[in-house]
Amino acid sequence: MNTIQSYIKDHKNRFLDELIELLKIPSVSADPTYKKEVISTANFVLESLKKAGCDHVEICETPGYPIIYGEKIIDKNLPTVLVYGHYDVQPADPIDLWTSPPFEPVIKKTAIHPEGAIFARGACDDKGQMYMHVKALEFMTSSGNLPCNVKFMIEGEEEVGSESLAWFVPRNKEKLANDVILISDTGMIANDIPSITTGLRGLSYVEVEVTGPNRDLHSGLYGGAVANPINILTKMIASLHDENNHITIPGFYDTVVDLSEEERAEMAKAPFSIENYKKALQIDATHGEKGYTTNERNSIRPTLDVNGIWGGYTGKGAKTVIASKAYAKISMRLVPNQDWKSITQLFKNHFEQIAPASVSVKVTPHHGGQGYVTPIDNIAYQAASIAYETTFGKKPIPQRSGGSIPIVALFEKELKSKTILMGFGLDSDAIHSPNEHFGIWNYLKGIETIPYFYQHFTQLSKKNN
Repeated sequence: MNTIQSYIKDHKNRFLDELIELLKIPSVSADPTYKKEVISTANFVLESLKKAGCDHVEICETPGYPIIYGEKIIDKNLPTVLVYGHYDVQPADPIDLWTSPPFEPVIKKTAIHPEGAIFARGACDDKGQMYMHVKALEFMTSSGNLPCNVKFMIEGEEEVGSESLAWFVPRNKEKLANDVILISDTGMIANDIPSITTGLRGLSYVEVEVTGPNRDLHSGLYGGAVANPINILTKMIASLHDENNHITIPGFYDTVVDLSEEERAEMAKAPFSIENYKKALQIDATHGEKGYTTNERNSIRPTLDVNGIWGGYTGKGAKTVIASKAYAKISMRLVPNQDWKSITQLFKNHFEQIAPASVSVKVTPHHGGQGYVTPIDNIAYQAASIAYETTFGKKPIPQRSGGSIPIVALFEKELKSKTILMGFGLDSDAIHSPNEHFGIWNYLKGIETIPYFYQHFTQLSKKNN
């Protein structure tokens, strides 16, 4: 399959131009203002799959944004790979921190990406990584190198919890039947240190509202006499961690499985520089749960973080006011065996209990999902490992991720399929942040590597039958 490199070389500019056009569309699923643009992006994906060689492509309507389904079935006796990705993106806020407009993609060279990187919202998460699979399919179909069947399921609500996907999958099990699910929505350690994500954390995302007086009050006339919801909310949030940064919600850790010393030792073999980590983030020290390393804190341990907090007057100048209400959005990253619905209920019970009588509290669950661990002794992992070794020249390191892809556990439950996470992004790519980007080298390397997964997965499947 050495023709893949020459094919990429011949079509490199077109591959980049197509991705840039896709990134120009602001498919922000969280904001209804962008509904038209989200639908336009779905149609872009639909047409791209047709051009790449799918024999059947359709827009599948859901209660929310549509799911794009495509397939290329060459022989029903051969294995089937189901590719999952998403075409929606995070909001671009705060806009003023972007060095270029988030939906006007530009290519800039960086120290990590000397060949250039595409700066735009969704460049890495997940449009760039999803589109690698479309272009890999194009190569395999146009060159006659597709060794098995392939299906695509590309959704538009991943960034808001995949609610419609949870509705769609149980209703379309036969359509989605497969032998393995392939996803590129994760990263790797470095461009010269490939890795395969073998674990994901679960997620519980809630919004809290604290209400005091029935209206905003003058802070001079009422200050000290009535509850200030902002003061109380911040105290309540602060109490959710103890002095060792251990989460204080009763029962929160009851189902957490501690990794053995042997497993932790294996994790520690992954190259990591704490000094480079701090330098990249411009911080003087790391922070987290006592007794665990930085890499353990952000992968195998559960967390609780405030993602947004507001209330009162935040405009220019001064306004002496005690706000009637204060709000916060809080996410909890969970490890396997922690059920997100149970954790959400534990949070709700605890947060309501610690509120003083002078305020009322409302906890609104938004979305969540289960954690996931994929075995490294199955043929799908072996095929991915060989694929990386073929194009990178070295074996990838299995690595647990701190991120969440809640639908992975859903896929295993409903479709009885294992998932392989072949990510090509880097931690420095600023996903969910201003100046998100994706290296051109990474984008093209993904297109080069993916066909080898198909080849070796098919070969290993035949050997095991």
